[in-house]
Amino acid sequence: MNCYICSSLKKQIKPELNTLSNTISIKSIYTDFKAITKAGLAISVVFSSIAGYLLGFDGEHPFSWIVLIKLAIGGYCMVGASNAYNQVIEKELDALMDRTKNRPVPAGRMSPNLALVIASILTIIGIALLYTINPKTAMFAAISIFLYTSIYTPLKTMTSLSVFVGAFPGAIPFMLGWVAASGNFGIEAGTLFLIQFFWQFPHFWAIGWFLFEDYEKAGFFMLPTGKKDKGTALQIILYTVWLIIASLLPALGYTGQLFISPIAAVLVFLLGLWMLFYSARLYKLRSAKAARTLMLVSVSYITLLQLIYIFDKFLR
Repeated sequence: MNCYICSSLKKQIKPELNTLSNTISIKSIYTDFKAITKAGLAISVVFSSIAGYLLGFDGEHPFSWIVLIKLAIGGYCMVGASNAYNQVIEKELDALMDRTKNRPVPAGRMSPNLALVIASILTIIGIALLYTINPKTAMFAAISIFLYTSIYTPLKTMTSLSVFVGAFPGAIPFMLGWVAASGNFGIEAGTLFLIQFFWQFPHFWAIGWFLFEDYEKAGFFMLPTGKKDKGTALQIILYTVWLIIASLLPALGYTGQLFISPIAAVLVFLLGLWMLFYSARLYKLRSAKAARTLMLVSVSYITLLQLIYIFDKFLR
């Protein structure tokens, strides 16, 4: 009798356990994929590319949903591949830092070989999709992966100039959208590149400031002076000023088809003053809290600037 009851219970419970196991497995795979590709960062980068695309299409190069979808998926693949390669290369260093020790590879949930396979597949899919848009889009995306993984990543433990090198691949997405729309790299794409290039410095130095002790565990050199001092804070202010100037260039009429109206220029200028205020606040307080606030403001700055550019194009 007891054996019969046990047998019946096993038959009822086993399917439920299998379902639970499959659910946990799928959930863990999804979570690890998001972590290995750094989904939050990848989506923000894709947003920049989409913004560039919306600014770049015109009567000669009409809007295409197919191209936009290819750009979004291909862009995510390329950024995700860069992040996966980076986590394979830095697996030992990631294990030393609190912010990265729970990533799939250093935590042991994913083998380096599997992460490498995922990165390679994403690279192939990304380049193939972007190539179907036009060869220049695929070329710039490939350059971005190479600079990020082969130059920026190794330099992080050698010199603070790694931020300068990393600013190049970091600045590509905004202009990549323009290239995808127009098929050309001219003054317009160059201006979009310049804006996001200067933006990288206050953004990443703010991160390097409030995560200084954690980065120090892995031997990463992120701040220009190597310290959380007035020299670093002053450079953050200077690069914020350069960012404001670059952001206002389209209002001067010298950037080809990329142009913003006087109203948009005023909004961009006010946006710049907002970021400059928090840069100056970091100089005054030199605290981790002030640096974290500046980082959040910088993220808002680049997002709002891109939205202003887009709305200005379609509303004027």
